[in-house]
Amino acid sequence: MKFTVKKALLTLTCSLILPLSAYAAESNELATSASITAESEKKLTIERIFSAPSLNGQTPKSLKFSPDGNRVTYLQGKADDLHRYDLWEYNLASKENKLLVDSQALFSGTETLSDEEKARRERQRMYGFGIMEYQFSADGTALLFPLNGDIYYYHIATKTSKRLTQTEGFETDVKFSPKGNYVSYIREQNLYVRHISSNNERQLTKDGGGVIKNGMSEFVAQEEMGRMTGYWWSPDEKHLAFLRVDESPVQTVIRNEIYAENIELIEQRYPATGTNNVHIQLAVTDIKGKKTRFIDTGDNKDIYIPRVKWLADSENLSYQWQSRDQKELILKTYNLKKRKQKTLLTEQSTHWLNLHKDLYFLKDNKSFIWASERDGFKHLYHFDLNGKLIAQLTKGSWVVDSLKYVDEKNGWIYFTGRADTPLERHLYKVPLAGKSPEQVQRLTKRNGFHSISFAAKGGNFIDSFSNIETPTQVSLHEKNGKHITWLAENKVTNNHPVAPYYNDIVMPEFGSLKSDDGQATLFYKLYKPKNMQPGTKYPVIVKVYGGPHAQRVTNKWQGADMIQYMVQQGYIVYQLDNRGSNYRGTAFEFPIYEKLGDIEVNDQITGVKFLHTLPYVDKERIGIYGHSYGGYMALMTMFKAGDYFKAGVSGAPVTDWLLYDTHYTERYLNHPQVNAQGYEQSSVFPYISGLNGPLMVYHGMADDNVLFTNTTKLIKAMQDENKIFELMTYPGSKHSMRGKKVKVHLNNTIIDFFDRHFKKPG
Repeated sequence: MKFTVKKALLTLTCSLILPLSAYAAESNELATSASITAESEKKLTIERIFSAPSLNGQTPKSLKFSPDGNRVTYLQGKADDLHRYDLWEYNLASKENKLLVDSQALFSGTETLSDEEKARRERQRMYGFGIMEYQFSADGTALLFPLNGDIYYYHIATKTSKRLTQTEGFETDVKFSPKGNYVSYIREQNLYVRHISSNNERQLTKDGGGVIKNGMSEFVAQEEMGRMTGYWWSPDEKHLAFLRVDESPVQTVIRNEIYAENIELIEQRYPATGTNNVHIQLAVTDIKGKKTRFIDTGDNKDIYIPRVKWLADSENLSYQWQSRDQKELILKTYNLKKRKQKTLLTEQSTHWLNLHKDLYFLKDNKSFIWASERDGFKHLYHFDLNGKLIAQLTKGSWVVDSLKYVDEKNGWIYFTGRADTPLERHLYKVPLAGKSPEQVQRLTKRNGFHSISFAAKGGNFIDSFSNIETPTQVSLHEKNGKHITWLAENKVTNNHPVAPYYNDIVMPEFGSLKSDDGQATLFYKLYKPKNMQPGTKYPVIVKVYGGPHAQRVTNKWQGADMIQYMVQQGYIVYQLDNRGSNYRGTAFEFPIYEKLGDIEVNDQITGVKFLHTLPYVDKERIGIYGHSYGGYMALMTMFKAGDYFKAGVSGAPVTDWLLYDTHYTERYLNHPQVNAQGYEQSSVFPYISGLNGPLMVYHGMADDNVLFTNTTKLIKAMQDENKIFELMTYPGSKHSMRGKKVKVHLNNTIIDFFDRHFKKPG
């Protein structure tokens, strides 16, 4: 079944997407697109897609309220350099956007990053130069910037900056203390604090170096847990909790990073699945670094500590204890004065437990808000500090995305979620009393995708919004949803960067299918070339990811991107979210457990069977393309389902799950000693003989996430099977394939591959 974007969600989930002008009267927000004159139209090119200015228009990032709520700050790339960021502000009093801090005024040279910081940024998928991170002081009068390995302190009123550190060591993970009296940071694997007024520095840990890392997040915490720090200030500034990471149990591997003119041999402690993890200890030290106390986390040392958080009283510290198999998660508190621990709650699963950051302790220190998937969908719960359930706050066959704000005074919980449709994200509120969890109130009015940030005191919120027809717009709202002003209206007028290409942008058709086994509803979107000729059959590119914690079929702006370029070259582009992907509940996620590349491939085949029913699709010219897990999916579909997928491009693929890390892989495949058969069946190698169609593989030769070894192992196995394939490698490129030159060449290579195999002569 298929339908246009404006009717799709009504049929699917009783949620109608209307032109934005239909909402203007209700929400006081204007339609985003103006008429574009035909004279201004241009043909989209790959070079233009990856050039400045961005075709997405004004796209501020790292949006924050100042602590006093008087300004909204954000990072924005320079007009002539997409990837060099400055700090901008919208001042609520003057009602104007203006440059707050020019990155070149702080540091104008070429930034040199330490290996640790390079890895940290890669884990964050952070790419760029200039101001990449910033923090406000507690009173909102000053800002901190880590730049080129040093720390810069900027006073907003006087517009003056000073360099707090100037050392050979590289300062990273820089933070203001809660009251703004100190700056804290990591240098050479130890934790430091610096008193701002006196500029006196104090080293809090002394044994960091080599295999010992104090206050730092280990590899799997950064890559798989979303925990980028390893230390936390108490609210009263008297203590810091930190993790002491001992990497000595982790195997040392030597991997190559191949660059254009040299090869670097990297000695890395990499926790491949089934091997030893780090030993991790949780400790608390006072501000003078004289009293360090280690917290007993149990006799079992083969554990994870994914989250740490102080309670408001500064006397109690909470932490989450996760078992190695990720089937048990325990929330505990430690009292500094009594030196006693208490278990607040325990979550258990027969498959795995998804981590989240939705923990909020109420200021009275009597209860807390917690997210759980215990009923099959992620929802919010209210517990007292003895772990007794007070109320389930949200309920239904839909998921909460994240907790955004708790209004304790007025008794409301604000959160983002999918109560209307899994294809959109909205802001909702529900009473803290929890008397009617099914009756949530939606606050965002325009159908599409909303990313929300509340002011610290909850008076207003920032809404970063887009839908399939509308580039990202950023607006300021009262907490009841009322529109206050635009921060970045980003209206598509004739001078918008996308204007010359906007009239050629194809809006997709959304639809749903039943899986072949009848157990699931699968959502898809379909892009068709304009002016299709009756009786003509067109080639299809299935653009896939297919892995956990991802979603591709959404009512979100895609813009003038590579999908649009492919469509304008005469390809139909198709995307389907298979089982195992996110935001549909555990019954939709869990079928991949202990055997990857099976149910996902079956669901993608279901999608191709649907394509076969369309009179304008050439079933002999259906290809597939994906990167990372999508690269793995491209291989598995080409090897296992060659009757449906006739050509494929696989980017940076995992080929053998024994080569990937512990936390990710064991979550879905269990331990190799427990599930050896599942690991064998989930690798691509048993199925290579099934390859019949053209295949291209590409990989960055300095990839430290999906190691290049995955591809070299595949190369050898396909050569041994006498399978002909194409290979493109990128010297110096990491997993994310950063940089304009790399992206332009890569995407030209992909299009060239499909053109050679799918475009008919003449």
